[in-house]
Amino acid sequence: MTIIDAHHHIWRRADLPWLLGPTQPRIFGPYDAIKRDYLIDEYRADIAGSGVTKSVYVQANWAANWFAEEAAWVARVHAETGWPHAISAFCNMLQDDARRDLDKLAEEPLVRGIRHQMHHHHNPLYRFAPDAQAVGSDQVIENVARLADYDFIFELQIFAGQIDAALALVEACPRVTFVLQHAMMAEDLSETGRQEWRDAMARLAAQPNVVCKLSGLGTFLHANDPDHIAAIVGVALELFGAQRCLYGSNFPIEKLWTDYASLIGATTAALAKLSKAKRQAVLHDVAARVYRLEDD
Repeated sequence: MTIIDAHHHIWRRADLPWLLGPTQPRIFGPYDAIKRDYLIDEYRADIAGSGVTKSVYVQANWAANWFAEEAAWVARVHAETGWPHAISAFCNMLQDDARRDLDKLAEEPLVRGIRHQMHHHHNPLYRFAPDAQAVGSDQVIENVARLADYDFIFELQIFAGQIDAALALVEACPRVTFVLQHAMMAEDLSETGRQEWRDAMARLAAQPNVVCKLSGLGTFLHANDPDHIAAIVGVALELFGAQRCLYGSNFPIEKLWTDYASLIGATTAALAKLSKAKRQAVLHDVAARVYRLEDD
């Protein structure tokens, strides 16, 4: 069975402000081990023997004004090595009109989508957007709606507490496919927190233009926990179905606490009770469809 890794990063340390200087608190904890270059050869060594045959690069928070340079660099890496096979680039969805920037990104054929992280939380370490409601603001809705004209998807990154604003965005943009990042980042694992997350997942699953990315599931545990992964994957499959779920590794972030073989092993174990066709959907077919990799 061939696998598409629909969420990973590569980077040069010098391009990333968040990797420079002293370590700052981040969602995934201490990260000195990845404050260095992580280039495509190391990623390919990490995935060796895993069955991954294609991958999608997701923006790695270069300086915001370098959005086009980031996409161009990744495209050059692809030209030299054949990897990665698609790009979700950064574009500022909070600006008045993103079309000039989107036009620039559309010059790169590998660009298939946009990620502007919209998550916000009462914990200041878990914030990216200026406030919890920004994801449903008029500016974001207007800019995200335009993605349909470029055949770009939108990587939707939120917490469960932002569900009302996120639904306003999704419902206002029916022509755009939304890829729910990291299965909506279940960070509160109390009984109440799990229920809030599940309820929010169900509300998004009711929208036909949303698919769920099974990535970054170790983020708040700082561990690769097969039981936790199985629980998250089980809910996602129940609510979205195999035809609307896809796998991503979030490497090298997950490399902070696991290796690729263990990560893919936990994911495939969580899918073990599915039919072969449904496993193939989650591990390959949905990503191929969403990121237009079928004919590459």
